[in-house]
Amino acid sequence: MRRSTLFAIVLTISAGPGFSAQGDDPDWPCIQRKVPELSLGQIWIGPDLPEAAAAWANDPMIHALVQELAARRLPLPEAEQKISSFAAGLPEGELEQRMSMLVRGLFDYMNHERSQVISGIARYARGQRDMAAYLRREASEVDALRSKPDIDQLVLARRNERLIFQTRIFQERAQSLTYVCEVPTLVEQRLYALVRAIVEVLKRGSPG
Repeated sequence: MRRSTLFAIVLTISAGPGFSAQGDDPDWPCIQRKVPELSLGQIWIGPDLPEAAAAWANDPMIHALVQELAARRLPLPEAEQKISSFAAGLPEGELEQRMSMLVRGLFDYMNHERSQVISGIARYARGQRDMAAYLRREASEVDALRSKPDIDQLVLARRNERLIFQTRIFQERAQSLTYVCEVPTLVEQRLYALVRAIVEVLKRGSPG
């Protein structure tokens, strides 16, 4: 690896995608603004949910439905249909109570999931910064070795190859981070859509 290539690697490490922190948090590398937790008022504009809704996890049907609906592998139209089907199967007079529990369950479950992703992004970013510092040191050392007239060329070649390989890993991780940064927004958007579907069910009223 020539000197100009070495400097290009260092420049890439310093300015690579998903590496510069945004805002006041040095551990937040995403372009998206960091909002560690959502509030219930952000996704629910109806009347206050009853206190009993907080016990959603004690209802096996609600608990299972929350986990199923929150999974992003389930297409949103299918999730919305499951909400309608669940509501249609409720006894008369239980619609508002059970739908309130479903709203609270989705909020609690998906807000927690989103917070875990955000914490993971911060840990990932710290690892990237540590790796970047290591690569800069390694690049400087390889450059210094190259300037020595008596350097063992085999040793230099091995250090070069290792630096190239590790830099490639760093760049791939940085690219992956740009996609991971979108996950909190995707969770939030899905939560909004699911709650909106519940609102529509409540507007139609109990089918029973």
